[in-house]
Amino acid sequence: MKGSGSGDYTQWLAACPYWQIMRPLPAQVFHIADAVNWPSIERDGLLSTDAILRRSRFSPEIESAVRAHRPKAILLPNGAYVRDQAPMPPNALAACLEDGLPPREWYGLLNACVFFWIDPERLERHRHALRGRAQVLLTIDALALVAAYRDIAFVTPFNVGNARRKPARRSLRTLVPIDQWLANGWASEAVDGSRPRSRQHSPSELAVRGSIPDIMSYVTKVTV
Repeated sequence: MKGSGSGDYTQWLAACPYWQIMRPLPAQVFHIADAVNWPSIERDGLLSTDAILRRSRFSPEIESAVRAHRPKAILLPNGAYVRDQAPMPPNALAACLEDGLPPREWYGLLNACVFFWIDPERLERHRHALRGRAQVLLTIDALALVAAYRDIAFVTPFNVGNARRKPARRSLRTLVPIDQWLANGWASEAVDGSRPRSRQHSPSELAVRGSIPDIMSYVTKVTV
């Protein structure tokens, strides 16, 4: 594990002008992993659901079940545990999607990313919801992670994996590229002609598209 105090990293950080605009992000973000997946995370890094499917050859039936809405979690033949999407049923999701986006594309968008909680309170609510299974909580050096993955890093204004209880409207604009957010706040997320969210509105999640094979380089704490 590497913390933010490593000498080379600290020297780079001090010399990087880009870092001056990174202050809106917290120092830490969090990822909750099912304990079954922990050995593979240590070995291969954090993989998106899409990346997990691409790394192994599964039957068409299994791949179809994972890519569609998952009302229940799925344990793959290779031992990977893919969580359910119970809070995001197709009918509820369809009602809050914009721009003609079908639910299957939203599921695909989320399957292509690795997500991190930014807000500790939301993190604790999620941990409570997952209390039926053993989990591993990773505390991540957020600023170092974003500096390394800024080209494929995004923030969201709300929990994009929940479509119940008066869900927020969403579209492909909802995942805002980190550089756009740092420069212009939530402007790119707003529908044309509408007022964007206040710049004071804190992000709910950090997302990285694809995989983070070197995630352990950014882990500062592991809580079992």
